[in-house]
Amino acid sequence: KNMKTERLKGLAKSIFLAIFALVMVIPFTSHAKKFTFLNSTVVPSASGYAKIKKDSNKNYIIKIEEVDLAEADQVQSYKTNYVVWMETDRGNMENLGQLQSSTGFLSKRHTASLETASSYKPVKIFITTEEGVNVQSPGSQVALTTNNFIVKK
Repeated sequence: KNMKTERLKGLAKSIFLAIFALVMVIPFTSHAKKFTFLNSTVVPSASGYAKIKKDSNKNYIIKIEEVDLAEADQVQSYKTNYVVWMETDRGNMENLGQLQSSTGFLSKRHTASLETASSYKPVKIFITTEEGVNVQSPGSQVALTTNNFIVKK
């Protein structure tokens, strides 16, 4: 009987420690905020999101994922690239780079993604169609945008 009680105490202690460890880890792994792109009249079939989190160097890690995004030249014939922009908390527009598109291995769905880092605090993410990727300011054709948001911390 004493051996059984000791085993149960040990098991209960192990379960408690596992739950405690899990509760302590969750806050450190779930800091990314997810912001959905709004429905678009320019690319109505597209859907996606921006995930933003702050790293240990106080940079913002920004990950963009899009699905069913039409080729840029289908949206505007002379524009061949989707460029991702970030509006900062200082009112600047930062070129984050070109969306890299691909077709799924077992699917015909077009996906596009970008992952980058910035030291500036984002308040809005949007995507434009552009002739090149190294443009200094966003063009007038906004394909997708998020609402304004404030990333805390």
